[in-house]
Amino acid sequence: MLLRLAYLGVTNAFTLLRLLPMSARDKDAEILALRHQITVLERQLGKQRVRLIPTDRALLAALLHRLPRHVLRRMRLLARPETVMGWHRDLVARRHAARSRPMRPGRPRTVHSIRALVLRLARENPSWGYRKSAR
Repeated sequence: MLLRLAYLGVTNAFTLLRLLPMSARDKDAEILALRHQITVLERQLGKQRVRLIPTDRALLAALLHRLPRHVLRRMRLLARPETVMGWHRDLVARRHAARSRPMRPGRPRTVHSIRALVLRLARENPSWGYRKSAR
């Protein structure tokens, strides 16, 4: 997923570079064409829902989370603004959970000096830690 997200980020950066020399009129025409394509896709899908893969959701959430809700409501999106904001919350929560997770799962290793001491005590005291069964 990270590789696909990086790929989408790079391709969007190149798209941004392509948009720099375009005039505002050309950009408006492209936006209208993209909106029309979304309308056609929604019409063809009917009541079916669009299936987005996790990388698409992450990219949309990253691009749109800074926009105010009233702007998001005016935009022609494949998902409701609340859904996109939920994707962003999940993305942030997953990132936080991944960062706060310990690097090595399980019990931490015992310090070598303590391990050596316990082994020495066990050698010197053969009955240490041994309990007779009460039969």
